[in-house]
Amino acid sequence: MDWLTQRCPPLAAQSCLRPGCLSWLLVVMAFLLSYPVLRTISLQLHSAVTGSYLSGTHSVAFVNCPNEQIAKDIARTILDKKLAACVNILPRASSLYFWKGEIEEATEILLLVKTKTSKIHELSNYIRSVHPFEIPELFSLPIDQGNPLYLKWIEEGVAED
Repeated sequence: MDWLTQRCPPLAAQSCLRPGCLSWLLVVMAFLLSYPVLRTISLQLHSAVTGSYLSGTHSVAFVNCPNEQIAKDIARTILDKKLAACVNILPRASSLYFWKGEIEEATEILLLVKTKTSKIHELSNYIRSVHPFEIPELFSLPIDQGNPLYLKWIEEGVAED
């Protein structure tokens, strides 16, 4: 054990947390904690300067409705509230699903909602507040790439955050 005390003096005699080390540690921690924010800002700046599309800026939300009238009512209100630029109403989707332990079968109407990703939370709150289903189907997928003019049109058609 003598060799251990010779190689590793007690901490009281040697402090690793000298002011220079502590400052360096704080800088590294601050960078690591702020990296996601810095990355997002740099991608947005790059997109603004180059005019390129920032993947995930827009999303397509999928919402199933029990019938065409409810689908049209929800779609129209989504557009009136400027929560989306476009809502496609796809007729007669056959659905099989588990509900309360049983396999159910239904014909539903599918809404494809094109919007800004930043509006998904607000859109979700609206859908849950008006949808007749106990647990409405609503999920979204980010748009990775697309026609730049169409994506710009979506941007212009949705209310500012």
